Amino acid sequence: MLAQQKLEELRSLTWGFDTQGLPVSDTSTNTAASPETPTGGTGLAPSPSGTLGANTSGYVDYIGQFGDKLGGGANAPEGTVFVRRWSVEPLPSNPNNTLVLQVLVFRNKERGNADNGAGRVLPDEARLVTVKTRKAQ
Repeated sequence: MLAQQKLEELRSLTWGFDTQGLPVSDTSTNTAASPETPTGGTGLAPSPSGTLGANTSGYVDYIGQFGDKLGGGANAPEGTVFVRRWSVEPLPSNPNNTLVLQVLVFRNKERGNADNGAGRVLPDEARLVTVKTRKAQ
């Protein structure tokens, strides 16, 4: 449920064309904040490599015991029960218009070798992947 919630947040951000047919992209919304804010975040800006394998500011948020967002940043705040990491990557076959969105959710604990590489999923974790394509506004 937490992974799906983050995907919906990311999918709701602007990624389309304006009335003249020019691309419009949200690269500043902070989806780690509660409520999200229009500035101070990364929106749908392409993520650096490794964001599923490490807590990367702008591509991670922390969830408390009641499902409340506790914010983002490189270090989990006190009270964190779940960690949500996400990546935003241009689709290689259509990099200007299509994004691949991935979200990884896990309990706030050491993941060992699972954080090496591209964010391997352990048995009690969730990882969802979807695409977002530009559409006319």
